[in-house]
Amino acid sequence: MSSTQSLLLITLIITIIVVVMAMLLINRRQLRDIEELDNELGNMEDLHLERAIGKLDQMELAGESLATLNTWKKSYQKAAELFPEIQRLIEDGADENARYHLVKSHQSIKQARELVDSVSEDVKNSSDVFTQLLESNRENKAQYDELMQSYREIRKEILADSFDYSVALEEIENRLSAMEEDFAQAKNLSAQGDHVEAKRVLSKIRADLTALKTKLPEVKEDQHDLQTVFADQLDEIAAGYKKMRDAKYGFGSLDVLLEIRQSNDQIDRSLAALAQLDLEETSKGMKKVEKEIKTLYGILEKEYKARPFVEKNQDKLQRLLTHQQTVSQQLIKKLRHIDESYELTHGELDESRELEREVHKMDSDYIRASQRIADGRAVYSEVQDDWIKILGRLQEIGKRQQELSEAVDGLYEAEEVAQRSIKEFKQQVSLVYRHLSRQNLPGIPEGFLQMYTLVVNEISKTSGELNQVRINMEKISEELVQISDDVDRLQREAEDIISSANLFELTMQYSNKFLDNETVVRARRNAMKLYDRDYNYKDALDTIATAVERAEPGSYQRIENAYYQEQKELID
Repeated sequence: MSSTQSLLLITLIITIIVVVMAMLLINRRQLRDIEELDNELGNMEDLHLERAIGKLDQMELAGESLATLNTWKKSYQKAAELFPEIQRLIEDGADENARYHLVKSHQSIKQARELVDSVSEDVKNSSDVFTQLLESNRENKAQYDELMQSYREIRKEILADSFDYSVALEEIENRLSAMEEDFAQAKNLSAQGDHVEAKRVLSKIRADLTALKTKLPEVKEDQHDLQTVFADQLDEIAAGYKKMRDAKYGFGSLDVLLEIRQSNDQIDRSLAALAQLDLEETSKGMKKVEKEIKTLYGILEKEYKARPFVEKNQDKLQRLLTHQQTVSQQLIKKLRHIDESYELTHGELDESRELEREVHKMDSDYIRASQRIADGRAVYSEVQDDWIKILGRLQEIGKRQQELSEAVDGLYEAEEVAQRSIKEFKQQVSLVYRHLSRQNLPGIPEGFLQMYTLVVNEISKTSGELNQVRINMEKISEELVQISDDVDRLQREAEDIISSANLFELTMQYSNKFLDNETVVRARRNAMKLYDRDYNYKDALDTIATAVERAEPGSYQRIENAYYQEQKELID
């Protein structure tokens, strides 16, 4: 046997083995499918729904129950007609599978599966409905007994506590009567065999009983609050209000008795809603009454607490107002007097008059409030609020008036300081001028003379303003600051002139050693012209100092250092 033949033989053997194994696997899988279908069919047959149908027929159902039975009886019977065909397909599939006619077996299994799937849901639902119908009579009876027991307990409770439910008792009785009618209907339906409709009525009874049982505690509580708690509170408010009116408490435009009547009307409306078991509307009305009661209590308490403050501070406030009026008058008188000699540039007098008018208005308000207190018309809380504001404002006004008084008090001292400053400025300017004049200079520079004249004129102008009938100290103070700066500048200018002149003379003397230097000789001639004819001592010094420094670097710096060192030693 050649190698090719061997290979073909091996391939054939392997193919046969694979085919055989595949057939075995398919056979086993289809066998499991057959067993599963057989079990499902057996389970449906084991339900024996024919027996349940027979029992239900004997119950002589009526109405909705009978209609339900007929509908699902037809559904089951239609499904049961297919049971023999399903059984045949299962047996055919098993036979074909045993003979390894796998394709035919698969077709039978597929058809059986389709039929089982098409009827299983109907069979299951039919079974559930039949079971429910069989048990409905027993369940309805048990539920009827349970609900009747609960109904009797509620009626017993209402009867025992009828006073607590008196407002809504009629509506409660109406609802209980309606439940009695429902009980009778459920009983009749059960007797007629219409257990489905009886169950619906029992469900309605359960819902109504639960709703009523839930409402009863709230009805009792709401009735107690409306008839007892709120009523007592309103009576207490009315009594307290009358006592306070007798004690001369005022309430302004607020009519407390009217508010109480309106709250009582709201209580009546809430009781009417409660009588209909409209608990939502009852709750809304109760919240309004509760809020109004809280408000009225707050008003009475507020007025009661405010009165001690008013009585305690009435005399004190009168003394403070009287004192502040006196202070206001004295301040205005003082400012008028000062205004004759000084210009009050910040509206001090107008402000003081405005403060006096404000104090006067507060005094008028105080008098009116005191009169209302005496007449028994005062709303003490409003008086308290007003007087607290007045006390705080009086403190602010007193502080501001003190500031105004102290501010104008400084005008006298400021005038004296200004007079002394003018005198000192005159002396300083005079000393500066005399000191510069004693330096034996060829003349005084024009720039210095202009500055000197300016400062003298400034001093003269300010001195004249200080001698006027009404002095503007603010303006004079600003001018004194400017004069002080100008005097300092004048002094510095004079010192610069003297230093430049002295350094010029020293540098000219030192330049004698450079008379053979044409540049120095020319600088000496130019510098002397600036010094003798123009009195320009600074430029004269710069001219000769520059020439000497070029001729001998560092020489002028030594001259300058030596000069200032000598000046320092003279001062020390």
